[in-house]
Amino acid sequence: MEVDKHAAAGRRLSRRHLLLGGAAAGIGAVGAIGIDLAAKASATPPAAAPAGLNGNEVVPFYGRHQAGIDTVPQSQVTLLSLDLNAGTDAATLRRMMRILTSDAARLSQGAPALADSEPELAVAPARLTVTFGFGPGLVAAAGGAVPSWLRPLPAFGVDRLDPAWADGDLLIQFAADDALTVAHATRMLLKDSRSFASVRWVQSGFRRAPGSVKPGTTMRNLFGQVDGTVNLVPGTTDFENLVWGTAANPAWLHGGTGFVLRRICMNLDKWDKLDRSGREASVGRTLANGAPLTGTQEADAPDFEAKTAIGFPVIPEFSHMRRARSENPAERFLRRGYNYDEGPTGSSVSNSGLLFVTFQADVDAQFVPIQRRLDALDLMNEWIAPIGSAVFAIPPGCAAGRYIGDTLF
Repeated sequence: MEVDKHAAAGRRLSRRHLLLGGAAAGIGAVGAIGIDLAAKASATPPAAAPAGLNGNEVVPFYGRHQAGIDTVPQSQVTLLSLDLNAGTDAATLRRMMRILTSDAARLSQGAPALADSEPELAVAPARLTVTFGFGPGLVAAAGGAVPSWLRPLPAFGVDRLDPAWADGDLLIQFAADDALTVAHATRMLLKDSRSFASVRWVQSGFRRAPGSVKPGTTMRNLFGQVDGTVNLVPGTTDFENLVWGTAANPAWLHGGTGFVLRRICMNLDKWDKLDRSGREASVGRTLANGAPLTGTQEADAPDFEAKTAIGFPVIPEFSHMRRARSENPAERFLRRGYNYDEGPTGSSVSNSGLLFVTFQADVDAQFVPIQRRLDALDLMNEWIAPIGSAVFAIPPGCAAGRYIGDTLF
């Protein structure tokens, strides 16, 4: 069968134009074909995203408080600490925070950053939140009042701290239900900040993926324990006072909170040698559902007075739950933990642990007293060791058109 030569040439030119893109535009007939094809393509509306996809879910960025604190914890987190360049002043900090706030707001709503080189990676925010924290060096550079608790934590006997996981001037917490979303947002804001600061450390962690367990299920750490029972509940008076409280903080921090990160190494190889009853005694809860050893359900109140048939406490005196419990209701804080699992070395089979994040209005009054009790007599200290520690002030949120930290500057 004879083929029309002009039709064949047209097909070849069209295919060549599609391969070469704009480079062929303007070359006679090929340019005309290219313009026509581009016009047709732009006239076709993008297909609507299927309803119900978790990737479409967004968390509002603007508001009185920053997102990522009272937000239901996402499955993926990256915590980034930056050191400011030498000589950074308040004017420079304002420029930096305007840029970071603008791109964080856009990315959290599923829009690309202003100079996004991979905008297709921004279309699935998957409940992305970006939360900023200030170290004492940044607050001082801005000329603000440094909260009395904004400094490294006191030394604890259980600590095995590595300076590589400590401190910093600027914290950025990226959290979402999709690892690709977190990776892209992290890269975009690192590009924004590279003229102002350098990376001090990066720590990433995870929880169960959405849909793996029923919503509201308390997370488990890599020891297999339910981790985070009896936590503060957003919207309650306790949450308002203990997380957003203002008594211990300068005016610029009202609407914000205090942040503590403890990188806790968990010796899973040693944990493997402990039987199930020993594991449960060390924490004071069952492994099956996290119930106190004196109860049947996770939310049951523990009975610290209950005794075994031979007179020993059912919940051991030095169990983690008992040591963490305070008679002072002001010694509580919001916990937001994530597991980490990195490449083992030598003959070990794990290099794992917990990124233990807490939010509280006053670190000295709320976090430190509990940590002192755990440091002294917690049975879990046989299998865990904090190897990183950092404290930051989380400024309040901001309105659209403003930027995070504007109360400080």
